Amino acid sequence: MSQINKLTSAKMGFFMLALVLFWLKSYIIYISEFNLGISNTMQHILLFINPLSSGLVMLGFALFFKGKRFGITLLIIDSLLTFFMYANIIFYRDYGNFITVQTLMQTDNAGTIGKSFLGLAEWHDLLYVLDLLVLAVLFVKRKADWSPARLNLKKPFAVLASGVIVFTVNLGLAEMDRPQLLERVFDNNYIVKYLGAPNFAVFNTMQTVKASAKRSLASSDDINEVENYTNKKYAEPNAEYFGKAEGKNIIKIHLESFQSFLIDYKLHGEEVTPFLNSLVHDKSKNFTYFDNFFHQTGQGKTADAEFLLDNSLYGLPQGAAFVTKGTNTYQALPAILDQKQDYTSAVFHGDDRSFWNRNQIYKYLGVDKFYDSSYYDMSEEKVINYGLKDKPFFKQSMPMLEELQKQDEPFYAHLLTLTHHYKFLLDEGDETIEPADTGDGTVDRYFQTARYLDESLEQFFQDLKEKGLYKDSVIMIYGDHYGISQNHNRAMREITGEKITPLKNANLQRVPFMIRVPGVESQGINHEFTGQVDVMPTLLHLLGINANDYIQFGTDIFSDEHEDFVPFRDGDFMTKEYSYVKGTFYDNKTGEVIEEPTEEMKELKNQVHYELSLNDEVLNGDLLRFYEPYEDWEPVDPSDYQYGKNFEENEDKQEDANADKEKLENEDGNQEKVEEQQEEGQEKAENKQEDKS
Repeated sequence: MSQINKLTSAKMGFFMLALVLFWLKSYIIYISEFNLGISNTMQHILLFINPLSSGLVMLGFALFFKGKRFGITLLIIDSLLTFFMYANIIFYRDYGNFITVQTLMQTDNAGTIGKSFLGLAEWHDLLYVLDLLVLAVLFVKRKADWSPARLNLKKPFAVLASGVIVFTVNLGLAEMDRPQLLERVFDNNYIVKYLGAPNFAVFNTMQTVKASAKRSLASSDDINEVENYTNKKYAEPNAEYFGKAEGKNIIKIHLESFQSFLIDYKLHGEEVTPFLNSLVHDKSKNFTYFDNFFHQTGQGKTADAEFLLDNSLYGLPQGAAFVTKGTNTYQALPAILDQKQDYTSAVFHGDDRSFWNRNQIYKYLGVDKFYDSSYYDMSEEKVINYGLKDKPFFKQSMPMLEELQKQDEPFYAHLLTLTHHYKFLLDEGDETIEPADTGDGTVDRYFQTARYLDESLEQFFQDLKEKGLYKDSVIMIYGDHYGISQNHNRAMREITGEKITPLKNANLQRVPFMIRVPGVESQGINHEFTGQVDVMPTLLHLLGINANDYIQFGTDIFSDEHEDFVPFRDGDFMTKEYSYVKGTFYDNKTGEVIEEPTEEMKELKNQVHYELSLNDEVLNGDLLRFYEPYEDWEPVDPSDYQYGKNFEENEDKQEDANADKEKLENEDGNQEKVEEQQEEGQEKAENKQEDKS
């Protein structure tokens, strides 16, 4: 302790102690809280040294202040850095990713995500502020010993310069291990692993500014390269399926956080999802089930899934396109179905309409109706976790679906479930299967909410049949994203009976996709490798609409020319024979690393990265504003759409008022005619009397 007192009796000594404590704390956080995929000695060295550069630069600014102001400033900066690191810990535990400028812009999500904070906090998190407490005590004890004068400016500038030098060396070594680290950014883990979280935040901010500039500088020429690529990738429709769903209602059901390993899984000897299993194995062949269908979402998760299915575009490497690109020009499925076949589109969701910026971006997608929480009975007993429970949600949605059915045109309805969402909570009485017994609460409860969702679907299907909505409707069921992150690998090893390797984790990204087309015999279980980006062109071809008119990165799943590979948002991908995960090729059959990948494998890796980069050009440059699918295409006008029950009620009142006014005007007009006729009759009678006289 005497050595520490001696060290901190001078400002530079106090600064050095703060720097070392921050350095060690950051390193401990990196190795204990984040799954960064350290695969060699160089990466471990870089992980150890990268906190030093940000510590030297950021804490070094305190050295410009005099006397005790130096200590106060240093503690404030250190506290802000600690808060930043801890915010990333909490975010990573929930989302498996790091906070970006884009996620900070998603202010409407903050309240809902905040509900899960206590469930994500751990007791050992208190250790992350221990260094601040030590520094605060030492500051109180030693500040009187410090000179009130400012340090010679050479010292703080030397510290900042040292930080820049360390960062430059760090970046150089990182580029040796991962060439083009900052040019080909598909996975935030790479940047944090090589450069650290604070430097990633700076880089992400620069990328955000750069993306904004791209839109300003974009021109109509930029869409040509994208169009050439998507035309080349386009898959001709299968004649057996093309147009078979034309004019039929479409009911799309979104299974929240539902992974495919749940299908046919037995817990305590019971099927977890007996109803969904019955659809998969239905001998009457109503549904085609794709058992190699993967989610392709990024940080946007649920919002990314919606975006992929309705646009055949990927989300962004950081943040959610629903939020950061919410006012872009789109040629989305709702607008296409409206213009091509007079469909009315509707989204049903038992949550606030502002969550994920839905009340904004839906207008740009051309969604006609948005039935948000204002349309539902959100009584306390009917709500849990993130919103309305699935059973009352489906029950209360039926009258609204029936109203859509009464219209002359077909409808495209999208229903988003909520209960099977982290923290996977249920009220007493809603649990119909015992939890798992791994000791991990998240994983154990996951099966209970999955069973609840399965039961709600069974009830919904019965209601659809009773109301005459099932027989002649296309029904799609899909999972949006994973529910169990890599933070629960120990428990998942117990569940699956296998070690959760990078390849196994990639395989666990399968989510259900099944579709029923009236009058078309299903294929049963289809083993094609496919993903969410392929759904839109598939549906367009089923409706008899040529997908090649639009910019789409997916291809028709039923086409013989469908590309049998699935890109992930981070640049990884999977095929039937091999996979590319976290910079390594694997043989899918053996699970072994492929030490010498073939030229074909390397070319496919380059194609995936090229496709993702083109996608980002489309979104960052808002390039679809320069693209006209065909001559009579009408760009979506967001001012044509308004959402919310209050707005709809006011609109109905206005329509009623207009009708009453018209009725009164008609009645007034009729009264005038009667009076005119009476006057004419009186005049004729008088004329006759005069003639007689």
